[in-house]
Amino acid sequence: MAITTIIFDLGGVLIDWNPDYVFNGLFEGQDEKKAHFFENICTPNWNEEQDAGRSIAEGTQLLLDKHPEWEEYIKAFYGRWEEMLGGPIPGTVEIFRQLKETGRYKFYALTNWSAELFPTALRLYDFLHWFDGRVVSGEEKMRKPSPAFYQLLLDRYSVKAAEAVFIDDNLRNIKAAEAMGIKSIHFESPDQLREALKVLDIDLS
Repeated sequence: MAITTIIFDLGGVLIDWNPDYVFNGLFEGQDEKKAHFFENICTPNWNEEQDAGRSIAEGTQLLLDKHPEWEEYIKAFYGRWEEMLGGPIPGTVEIFRQLKETGRYKFYALTNWSAELFPTALRLYDFLHWFDGRVVSGEEKMRKPSPAFYQLLLDRYSVKAAEAVFIDDNLRNIKAAEAMGIKSIHFESPDQLREALKVLDIDLS
């Protein structure tokens, strides 16, 4: 079945987001301390709870209560969050632009992102307004890889799974989409994405 819909993840695919932009400076020359911090304190699972709807204030206070000795670093995670944005990933944004100009596809964003922080991204990146629709985890109180989160997009925008392709840099999220019958591309680089789209007969011209 021909592809009619392209679903993009945002962070790591269209937008460069990396805590290292802040914490490499805070932990300069202390690689083991930084590793401990992200493995045991500001963990990916903790961050994803904010992506799933928990408030930043609540998530931050939770860690401050448990780890008061790490206060400076805990507060920096969201206090300096905008500095973690490295900007658009130009090659992917260009692919999006070219696909958009063909007029052949619908485009949706499916992103794990705090509802409190997503307005910042909308302000900074014009291409986020190119989508026909967006589903933001923090607004919906659910996140990838929950099947219900994918189904929400399919239902809300009347997307047929068999006619969609999903692009994400997280293999866990890719596997969840594929389990729902959505063709998926595990994003590694813009060049790799171009080649993967060609394999699916998605023409950028």
